[in-house]
Amino acid sequence: MNTQGANEIDVLLAESFKKLARTRPIEKITIREITDEAGVIRPTFYNHFQDKYELLEWIIKRELIDPIEPLLDNGMLKEALILPLTTMEKDKAFYTRAVNLEGQNSFSETLKKAIAEMALSRLNRKKIDELLPYKDWLTAERVADYFSATLCYAVIEWVKDDMRVPMNELVDIFIYVASHSLTDIISNLYQ
Repeated sequence: MNTQGANEIDVLLAESFKKLARTRPIEKITIREITDEAGVIRPTFYNHFQDKYELLEWIIKRELIDPIEPLLDNGMLKEALILPLTTMEKDKAFYTRAVNLEGQNSFSETLKKAIAEMALSRLNRKKIDELLPYKDWLTAERVADYFSATLCYAVIEWVKDDMRVPMNELVDIFIYVASHSLTDIISNLYQ
């Protein structure tokens, strides 16, 4: 786990939560179990996180989103896509359980929100307004949401498929689909 800028207790609670989640469904894990595993008292948890779903969000941001920022800053898109997949593959048991979490606080929704926020922070809104038609509807927020939903879908399906497709291949597929129109892809299928 990337601990840069993280409080020791945050990391301890995250590691405890992840250890429990590797063998049990996240929705069945209690705060007491997390704190017992971490060797801290319950109020300590609530001084750092509102609930286990906020802790999951913190893990996603620290492990999957924050580490790719420098890569994106340096135009290394492929590497930025591979890095979180590598992290997920290294902790396959945890991320497989996390992906199975459904509902309002699902892994999918949490990841999608984190990706959209990161994408939105990097989009040049003025440039989008200049380049894109339908300015009243096609906003920077919708572009970020579309990108995050597409990427999140690919990642979730990859995990559900037991991460069988090699990461480089998955990233190449994603880049291909993201950089070609649906018309191009369909017309290539019928040639």
